[in-house]
Amino acid sequence: MVRISLSDRILTPAPEAGDFVRKGKPRWLRMQLPTTADYHTLRSNIRQHNLHTVCEEARCPNLGECWSRGVATVMILGDTCTRSCGFCNIKTGRPPVLDREEPARVGESIALMGLKFVCITSVNRDELPDGGASIWADTIREIRRQSPQTQIEALIPDFCGDWSALATVLEARPDILNHNLESVPRLYPAVRPQARYTRSLELLSRAKDAGFTTKTGIMVGIGERDDEVATLMADAAAHRVDILSIGQYLQPTARHLPVARFVHPDQFAAYKAEGEALGLRHVESGPMVRSSYHADQQAALTND
Repeated sequence: MVRISLSDRILTPAPEAGDFVRKGKPRWLRMQLPTTADYHTLRSNIRQHNLHTVCEEARCPNLGECWSRGVATVMILGDTCTRSCGFCNIKTGRPPVLDREEPARVGESIALMGLKFVCITSVNRDELPDGGASIWADTIREIRRQSPQTQIEALIPDFCGDWSALATVLEARPDILNHNLESVPRLYPAVRPQARYTRSLELLSRAKDAGFTTKTGIMVGIGERDDEVATLMADAAAHRVDILSIGQYLQPTARHLPVARFVHPDQFAAYKAEGEALGLRHVESGPMVRSSYHADQQAALTND
């Protein structure tokens, strides 16, 4: 078997989109098209309220299922990120002027849509003094005020290690504090070049110290080894993470990192068993799993 180093992968141009399509996905990655009335109603409401959703921006394979259950992931702080992660389909560039009315508008929209559970996430706004933490906190409070029945998962950036910014978000009391590790530390130069693995672990630990249910997520099939996944799960357990999500990486465009392997469902089952044996309270592991997949059900499990 020919081994390809990470540096070789970085220097090798990504395949053309047509080449990727011709490879074909295994049968377990084939999606069903959304057809329910609830899905179409929520889709119409999202358009009407001009909300940015990661469900669409990241081309999530579970969009239809989640929207049909009244669950969505809403992105705040604009649609332009200051970072350039190798896996992410959200555009990179100079973000727009901060919209101070966004928290109230998001709260109103979620109330009108009657969402049972919402995952709020954001682009990185490294150019802002607090990384956007004040908008984060205001958004959570507005959802609480206008839609008190909605549970909130906050999928936050690392705020460049500014722990006062993290404290600002935690003071707003989301139900779940999520921050994704995304991949094993060896691959960070290609996958998350502006992030730090140890900084992300510290963020999760600080949130746990503050009494929150904590969650993180990773992709596999992007160049990691299974022993590295095991080490990452042990690190997450050592930092008292409650919930871990593991899903198959899919290349969004030819400009992004190529898929290194399609992980078999049996291996995803093995990840789940190993992670929970290490002490993680719940591991959501499967080819189609994404960070907010079944987030409402996970919240119920960890609250038992």
